[in-house]
Amino acid sequence: MRRCLVLLLFVWCAIASAADTPRKVLVLGDSLSAAHNIPVEAGWVRLLDARTSKMATPWAMVNASISGETSLSGRNRLPGLLEKQRPGVVVIELGANDGLQGLPLGKLADNLDAMIGAATRAGAKVLLLGIELPVNYGPQYRDGLRKVYMDAAQKHGVALVPFLLDGVALEPALMQDDGLHPTAAGEPRVAENVWKALNPMLR
Repeated sequence: MRRCLVLLLFVWCAIASAADTPRKVLVLGDSLSAAHNIPVEAGWVRLLDARTSKMATPWAMVNASISGETSLSGRNRLPGLLEKQRPGVVVIELGANDGLQGLPLGKLADNLDAMIGAATRAGAKVLLLGIELPVNYGPQYRDGLRKVYMDAAQKHGVALVPFLLDGVALEPALMQDDGLHPTAAGEPRVAENVWKALNPMLR
């Protein structure tokens, strides 16, 4: 009888400990997610971490974003991150640097396909964040880029934010002088764009 009580206590403690440990949201992105040229605390990932950490079942945002990251380098890094972090949700925000470099969209599609597949096989839900390029890249390439994200989301049945900087990119007061990255004042809107899709995935 005593041994049973000890065993039950051990199991209860293990369950309680697991419940107190925040589940993880892994963010794999580039400078748009790495708080480029602004305080890290002002970036959208940190802003969402303040929300997710206070949920009834807390989640921790793990930001693995690197400025300059391409879809290929993200694809190469993801397996190690999945093994180390074991996230419940993976947010993929890559492709901007591929587009700015004019890389073939087929390669971006292949890399997104591989990353989504790896994350889902690891048991994680996936949220894909799309980006758009400046108008000087031409309608054919810009339209093709949009389609890459839509096709990837539809193929794998994952959630999609079509344009991460919706409501921000065309507001000069919310963008840095480079015209590519939000200011600290623009990050809360970016966070809202992500939160609308991420929140249902955490409940």
